[in-house]
Amino acid sequence: MSAQPAVAVVRKFVSRQAPVEKPEIVKAAQAVLNQGLDLLIKLDNASYSQVARAPFRASVGQHFRHIVEHFQAVIWGMRSGEVNYDARARNVRTENEVSHASVVTCEILRAFNRLTEEDLGERCDVVASLGYGSCAPSRLQSNFGREVADCTAHAIHHYAIIRLICAELGVAVPDEFGYAPATLKHLADPALD
Repeated sequence: MSAQPAVAVVRKFVSRQAPVEKPEIVKAAQAVLNQGLDLLIKLDNASYSQVARAPFRASVGQHFRHIVEHFQAVIWGMRSGEVNYDARARNVRTENEVSHASVVTCEILRAFNRLTEEDLGERCDVVASLGYGSCAPSRLQSNFGREVADCTAHAIHHYAIIRLICAELGVAVPDEFGYAPATLKHLADPALD
């Protein structure tokens, strides 16, 4: 049997359009999430879920769950046009099981593979509790690109805390882990400021 019919079938289902360039903010978010996956590979469930002493009083898993659930809120919000950071699942499996956290992270990475500049430019409403006490959640207007950028920066800041917890656990992290790209550029060449 010739390979020609198989090629014809594949061509029937494959678009001939040039691949769409992935938006920069998506590349940045995926790079940050991949840093997290690289860390997860180094951890077992016990170290991932171990609550660190003061001043942290939290685990790597608690911080990582918090990070991925913010990204999930953005992805889920694309269906409804509302990103609700208060309605996160707070999934204990994500904060206690390395394998589950890895799967969740891969799902987010896959969802981001489908995002276009047009998707990122779509407007959305953001719901988040920003005040202490009995304040009602704030409702703000934004767009999905801005929210992906915010989640990315938010993740980096949590990685800085995770970095400190890992030091207490004796787990090595890459030099750039927990540093914002602008900080790394400044450290490499302060004259660039």
